[in-house]
Amino acid sequence: MDEVDIEVVADVELDDPVLVEGLPGVGHVGKLVAEHLVEESESTLVRRVHSELFPPQVTVSEESIASLADAEFHAIESDERDLLVLTGDHQATDNRGHYRLTDAFLDVADEFGVTDVYALGGVPTGELVEDHAVVGAVGDEAQKDALEDAGVEFRAEEPSGGIVGTSGLLVGLGAERGFEAACLMGETSGYLVDPKSARAVLEVLENLLGLTVDFEALDERADEMEDVVEQMQQMEQGPSAGADEDLRYIG
Repeated sequence: MDEVDIEVVADVELDDPVLVEGLPGVGHVGKLVAEHLVEESESTLVRRVHSELFPPQVTVSEESIASLADAEFHAIESDERDLLVLTGDHQATDNRGHYRLTDAFLDVADEFGVTDVYALGGVPTGELVEDHAVVGAVGDEAQKDALEDAGVEFRAEEPSGGIVGTSGLLVGLGAERGFEAACLMGETSGYLVDPKSARAVLEVLENLLGLTVDFEALDERADEMEDVVEQMQQMEQGPSAGADEDLRYIG
């Protein structure tokens, strides 16, 4: 295998496409958005990226079939602008790998005629969030007005630790290569997978790109996570008053 191996799965013609990236990160916010777009649309797998820079492991399917770690590009036709959605289960394992893979991802975007890049992620708050704001960072000042109109907030020096990994480098390297690149980050506790934060980011994308999105599956996942959070909170509070010794059988 080459250091980065880009497999051509299918070739499609896209109309003024936008790259939307959602790889694993804080709260899995970006990954949830990207997977939802792919699953809820008529998408076509067009490129598969294998690399020695991914973790040395395979994914095992329900049928016990093993496959190498990879990232995938899916093409989605839209009424406004078509989408090229990048998702996967892994990011690179070291600093050099992040740079090398991000350059490869931008090469694929360039091949399809992408001009705008939206990297998606989460910004941790350290506590549970009720109203999920979407915080932005851009490669060029001129991009901010349109994003603010779509509901994105810009906060001085936030996130305070910068943006790590593919999402940050897509903005930095993308801007250097002439892409209009921005990162959209949903507020999230940082402790759990956060479908509500993903919904907030997806709503911003809907406004920006004129998408029509069915949120039902994402809302169902959000309800499931609320149940999990409620159970965790009950466990932290300890046994309720009047609980009897039958509780010893639970666990």
